[in-house]
Amino acid sequence: MSQRIMSIALPQLSTDRVARRKWGRSWRLNGRPDAPPLAAIAKVKNAMRLVALDGHGHKAGLRIEQTLSDARALFPDLDVFDHDIKADAALLEAVAAWCDRYTPLVAVEALSPNVAGQCAGLFLDISGCAHLFGGEEAMREDLVARLRAAGLLAHAAVADTPGAAWAFARYGEAGVVATGEHDKALLDLPLASLRLETELLDMLRKLGLRSVGCIASLPRAPLSARFGNGLLLHLDQALGRQEEAISPRLPVPELSSERVFAEPIALQDDIERTAAQLAGNLKPRLDERQLGARALELKLFRVDGHVVTISVRAASPVYHPDRIVMLFRERIAGFHEDLDAGFGFDLVRLNVTASEPRPVEQADLGRGGEGNGEAFVSLVDRLGARLGTDRVQRFAAADTHIPERSFGLLAQAAGGSDGSSFLPAGDATLLDGEAPVAVLTRPMVLFERPEQVEAIAEVPDGAPIRFRWRRTLYRVARSEGPERIACEWWRDGRGGHSRDYFRVEDEEGHRFWIFRQGLFERETDNPKWFMHGLFA
Repeated sequence: MSQRIMSIALPQLSTDRVARRKWGRSWRLNGRPDAPPLAAIAKVKNAMRLVALDGHGHKAGLRIEQTLSDARALFPDLDVFDHDIKADAALLEAVAAWCDRYTPLVAVEALSPNVAGQCAGLFLDISGCAHLFGGEEAMREDLVARLRAAGLLAHAAVADTPGAAWAFARYGEAGVVATGEHDKALLDLPLASLRLETELLDMLRKLGLRSVGCIASLPRAPLSARFGNGLLLHLDQALGRQEEAISPRLPVPELSSERVFAEPIALQDDIERTAAQLAGNLKPRLDERQLGARALELKLFRVDGHVVTISVRAASPVYHPDRIVMLFRERIAGFHEDLDAGFGFDLVRLNVTASEPRPVEQADLGRGGEGNGEAFVSLVDRLGARLGTDRVQRFAAADTHIPERSFGLLAQAAGGSDGSSFLPAGDATLLDGEAPVAVLTRPMVLFERPEQVEAIAEVPDGAPIRFRWRRTLYRVARSEGPERIACEWWRDGRGGHSRDYFRVEDEEGHRFWIFRQGLFERETDNPKWFMHGLFA
């Protein structure tokens, strides 16, 4: 299958954005009101100049880079506004998100300085998907018509290479160039269609070279020596001699299923029912690969061009449609407001953005086929979808011997855990031939930060005899230790002190985990004592 690329040019994006705000999104269908030309201005070369014009301004004789004073001389009532690059970029990103309805491979064109004929644009890799819309020409016409209905002027062209598609979208008359015919069709286009810099383009024009055909047949060595490698690179990219890759704005989903509606839907029940059908379409493909989805997204395309994306994550690989629909139902409920359906959604797509192999387990007939831990995983999924996956956390062990650093909190849906609880480290021992029993050497309650205490102990390495903690005096009846834990010099530096931990019990039976920081007369002359945890 040959590659097919669609290039979309939006030459009046800045003025269309303002016109949509002034006259509504359907202003191009309703006709332009009798109003002065629209122009965006910015400070260029120490003067306020026009940087964007609408079609009315171009017909009136205004031009880009014209000073505002000269433009005012022609049109005293010229409607000007400050050029807002961020607002234009946000609108272009919204258009790119909307183009996902045609293909998941959508790239935003990177703007290069001083390139002639450059304007905001997109690249779409439509290889193998044009037949879903009735062919390439039907797809192109549908895209241009929908953007026009949204108040945006768009030119689009389809060719074998990004360079050729870019050229025909801006300088050509053919909307669709047949496969393998782009190299011949390019010869009649101007040199500006090769995305050349303005300075290089002016130099070529002075030499009488005005079309692509003028340089396509010339010897390559003299061209490279005189004009640099950039000219030949752009020529080869347009002709397909040099490969040019486009970088999609989003990763391609692993699996996808969609449904197009002749009549838009708006009710949440209809959305959930559609999601269930799409999940049912994905289940056979997940079963074939023995995979389960860990991350999914539901894309809802509104008829006015807005795209609503709902993303969810699962605590374990999911593949059953009921579980998938439950995730989205809880996620929508977590919005605390109804979905803004506008005039309805005419396309719904379900994507699997991340998957994992799912274990093949024998069903338990006594439990109706549910595997062990199914209820726990379902609870985690519901809480994560409702509250956010980052708020449902579990304990996870860390690769360190410092107690307060030995574990932390990790999102349960991040993977890598079977959902079991984290237990303190212990030594397994055998009692009279029975099963191993864990002897806990760490307290059940570990403070986030050790609390300093006042202690009296035998020097240099003796256990505390009595200590005062939280204004209460404790007398030690029994003690075990010390357990020496060295510092992590790669974190704490060379000046870090070792710790001697003791398990102590007071006269009333309370058990504590206390440590002395710093070895007496070896690391410090004044060791300090800290309370780190409590045993049950």
